[in-house]
Order: sequence, then structure tokens, then C-alpha cells
Amino acid sequence: MPDFIKMAFSPIHQEGLSFVTLFGVITLIAGLFWQPLWLVGLVLTLWCAYFFRDPKRFTPVEDGLIISPADGIVSQIRQASPPEELAIGNAQWTRIAIFMNVFNVHVNRTPTDGTITKLHYRPGKMLNASLDKASEENERQSFVVKTQSGIEIACVQIAGLIARRILCTLSLGDDVQAGQRFGLIRFGSRVDIYLPPEVTPKVAVGQTMVAGETVLATLKTADSQAVSPSAYKVEVR
Repeated sequence: MPDFIKMAFSPIHQEGLSFVTLFGVITLIAGLFWQPLWLVGLVLTLWCAYFFRDPKRFTPVEDGLIISPADGIVSQIRQASPPEELAIGNAQWTRIAIFMNVFNVHVNRTPTDGTITKLHYRPGKMLNASLDKASEENERQSFVVKTQSGIEIACVQIAGLIARRILCTLSLGDDVQAGQRFGLIRFGSRVDIYLPPEVTPKVAVGQTMVAGETVLATLKTADSQAVSPSAYKVEVR
């Protein structure tokens, strides 16, 4: 069975059940007034269910791996300071921005094993998430994962132009695994991940990311070579 068909029949995230139900009810009511609206409503209801799909992922499991927290396209890799509210200094870290359009899976996953040591929500604007200034001005939810070796990785959910809610289920002190679901952003958005200066990314601008599967970097050595995910042991998450 083709991958896109498997994705279409993935389970729906619980956050989306109320939206799918609402779309369905509106479709039934609207169709009573004008039958062609049934077809339009059916298409929109199916799209809503597709948007909130929550497929299983095969997460590489090995110490030191940094895994993509989001599906989408790497829109930017640049040096930038982590969000000031995280209070982890003004040093320039490597920021990888992953842009999610309305057709991507929007369930987000933790990038590495560790403990949540910082968590902060900041209200803001609803600029196009692909813009560079969205990192500073848009609504965002930030957190830091500290690995067992003491390395900190920052991750930021950023609301987009038509996003209306950031959902994050993490709490301070939570122990998390790479590839573990931690939230989503509704209807178009972006996730930034900040790597410490000594960590070199293994992805490129324009590359397609798969949340919970794509290896972004390794914490072992700054000059280590990229390794195919097929070389790692994986777990379904």
C-alpha cells in the first residue's frame, strides 16, 4: 500500500476529534439547505481528519541522537541566540527551522532523551511562520531538554499565520524519550530546534523532515559523519 494511503488512514489525534465532529455536523446542516454543500463539507471534513492524523513513527534509539521534532521542510539553518525567556545565555547556537504546511502531520515529538528543565509560553503575533522574524515575534512555546550527559537542547513551537493554538503537554521535570509525542500546533506553523555550538547539524535547507524519525544531529562528536537511520535500532512510537 502506498505511503500516502497509509498516512490517510492513520489514527486521529484526540485534539482533532472535536474539529472533525464540528465539520461533520456543519456539513449535515448546510446540506439540508443546499445539497451541493454536502460534497463541499465532506471534502473539508476529510481534510480536517487528514490534518489531525497521528501516524506511528519508527524512532532511531541510540545515545546522543537528536531527532526531528516536526514533519516539514527545513526552511533555515543559521546561528541565533535561543529565546531569552529560556535564560540559557546569549551565545549563538545553531537554529534549525522546520516549516509545517497545512498538509504535514502536525503532531510534534521530543528531539532527544532527557529531562524537561525549562518550559515557557509566550504570547505574540501571527506572522507567516516561514519568516525569520517569526522566531522573535510570534506566539511560541519553548522548552529545554537536558540529556543524561548534561547537554541542553532547546525546542520552540511557533504559531503561524493561521495557527490558533499551540498545544504542549510537557511539564517541568518530565523525563522524555526521543520521538515521544508532546503536542501540536493547529493549521500551519513551525518548530525551531537549537543545537549547542559544538554540535553540527546533519541536515540541509530544503530537506524533508519526518518527526520522530529523521536524525538531525548527533551529540557524540562535532565532526561525526551522518548515518542512515536504517543503521540504527528503532522503536515504534
